[in-house]
Amino acid sequence: MTVDRILPTDEAHDLLALATELADRELAPRAADFEARAEFPREVLRTLGRAGLLGLPYPEEHGGAAQPYEVYLQVLEILASRWLAVAEAVSVHTLACFPVAQYGSDELRKRLPDMLGGELLGAYCLSEPQGGSDAASLATRATRDGDDYVLSGTKAWITHAHSADFYNVFCRTGGAGPKGISCLLADAGTPGITPQAVERTMGLRSSPVAQIAFDDARVPADRLVGGEGTGFTIAMSALDSGRLGIAACAVGLAQGALDYAVGYARERQQFGRAIVDFQGLGFLLADLATQISAARALTLAAARLRDAGRPYSIEAAKAKLFATDVAMRVTTDAVQVLGGAGYVADHPVERFMREAKVLQIVEGTNQIQRLVISRALAKG
Repeated sequence: MTVDRILPTDEAHDLLALATELADRELAPRAADFEARAEFPREVLRTLGRAGLLGLPYPEEHGGAAQPYEVYLQVLEILASRWLAVAEAVSVHTLACFPVAQYGSDELRKRLPDMLGGELLGAYCLSEPQGGSDAASLATRATRDGDDYVLSGTKAWITHAHSADFYNVFCRTGGAGPKGISCLLADAGTPGITPQAVERTMGLRSSPVAQIAFDDARVPADRLVGGEGTGFTIAMSALDSGRLGIAACAVGLAQGALDYAVGYARERQQFGRAIVDFQGLGFLLADLATQISAARALTLAAARLRDAGRPYSIEAAKAKLFATDVAMRVTTDAVQVLGGAGYVADHPVERFMREAKVLQIVEGTNQIQRLVISRALAKG
């Protein structure tokens, strides 16, 4: 289905056309094979970077494209409709560039052109084995020793763990609680930083995640992003933007699943006619299409608030919550539309369904999103 989009500029229109062309040529033909082999498509990310799609929301002086978040999210949606793992990788990398772009020193920002151009791939190291949703209780510690910080601890569920060139590591440099947390930019090749075994995940197998062990890894003190004690503020600010990225990925995945289900329903014949003509199934598809449109509208409305410099944290939580729940419903119902055929790997909808589940978990579980929204309502 062609999505009718209202774009702010002709440049944005051309950008989405480029994203569609690359998604059709570079992503769609490779997705099933890479997923089956659980292989990360690093060269595809380089291709997207060289096309300018990895630095869309960042300033031109840092090597970005200075595009509104509203446009960037629609690019993510297009990529996700063809291959979620790639769109999620773009979203994570964009998140990983945020601390340096927003809070980094002038010296650190010199790295941004390579980061935004795709030559350097980033990872975001916040979660820990014993602390996912409770980020303020993280235990990874960095102790100042001369011109270095000595970093020890373990991070968990790290996307790009084995492929990243740099890590944003949120660690404790002070006492307990949020004010004791700082952010360090660490090169992946630093001695003492060791990615662990890849997790055996339900979906997104071409985007492996793993724990990362830090064993007295020495990170130069000039790699501190912001000041000591600002790490929690950096992390939460980055996650507001990251939640919009995941919402856009969810919309794209849901749209891809709906498009496939509709195409199948038009071709599949039962009782002498296409099954799409049966009201029970046609109404189901109509509901799914409506839910996707609502999720897209909610996500882009939050993006416009961000672009206008207005508070958008709560709206980002709503968008992430709603869009990922929609993706789970749409992909589940897409399997049902195909019946027995939907349960086998000959059709991609079983993979879409497995992939949708993780979107309800990453960048803050949907239960955390409900907590964020309910607390805002309680405050008035």
